[in-house]
This record gives sequence, structure tokens and C-alpha cells, in this order.
Amino acid sequence: MTQDPRYPIGKYEPQPFSRKQKEKWLLDIEFLPQELERAVLNLDASQLHTPYREGGWTIRQLVHHVADSHMNAYIRFKLGITENNPTIKPYEEKDWALLADVESVPINVSLTLLHALHQRWYQAIKGLSDADWNRTVVHPEHGRQMSLWFLLGLYAWHGKHHTAHITSLRESKGW
Repeated sequence: MTQDPRYPIGKYEPQPFSRKQKEKWLLDIEFLPQELERAVLNLDASQLHTPYREGGWTIRQLVHHVADSHMNAYIRFKLGITENNPTIKPYEEKDWALLADVESVPINVSLTLLHALHQRWYQAIKGLSDADWNRTVVHPEHGRQMSLWFLLGLYAWHGKHHTAHITSLRESKGW
């Protein structure tokens, strides 16, 4: 069976709350910047401009996208922690990936941002009580409430998902 290049680790599958799963996902949040940095280590400009699949984003776009997405995630968590069922702001990620900064700013800027952001994010959520993970936000595009628990799993998966896009491409190209 061939692997779908869009989902090298499979699609996100929500999990029931458990302390063991929480600790795993928290570690994924804490260490994503290092994992992503390892995935792009020693890639040259040509490689960074290579799409991870036919019709997909380039590695450069992926790195900047993870920073954009996780900045939004951090804000979504802070809103969910401090407000009662707030409505979060969606954004057009495909349009963001085409903005001038994605093409002109070196990926190390987004990697540096991710290191700082994930340190703040991890510290903000690691001590949440079991009950706090049931706090919700409303995603207007999806028209539903999402718990912080659901979002923790989603963003833990998201970082690994895009890192796997890069590592899978490197493996297939022999980089």
C-alpha cells in the first residue's frame, strides 16, 4: 500500500483524555522546534524551494506555515484558557503561504520564532488541570466548539505532520 504524500503520518485522530497521552502531546509541543530544525538541517536554497509533493507547498513554505499556524494556536489556547468559550479567528493559510515574507525571509527566522513560541506555549499549558482541558473555543469556519484537549492533539499532530512532509521528501530524494 502506498503512503498518501499529503498525510505521511496519517490524519489526525482525536484521542480520549488520559494523563499519559497528555504528557506525550505536551512533549510534542515542547520539542517540535528542534524536530523541525533537524528536518531542514543542511538543506540548500534549491532544496528549500522543492515542493514536498506534486502541487504541494515548498519546504520553505512549510516551515513558515508551521510558525504562522502555531502563532495562531498559541493565541487560541490563551483565549481558551482566559475566556469562556471564545470565538477564535480563522485565517487563510493558503494565502498566507503566498505572502512576500514567506519568499523573502530566511527559514531560520521562523525556526527561531518557533523555539521562543513553543517555550511560551508549553509553559502556558503544561500545568493546566484535567478539567481545564475541557475548556472550549468556537471555530466559526467549522461551526463547532473545540476543546483545548482536542486542540492539543491537533497541534501536536500538526507539527509532526509537516516535519514528516520534509523528512519523507528528503528520504525520497536521498538528501
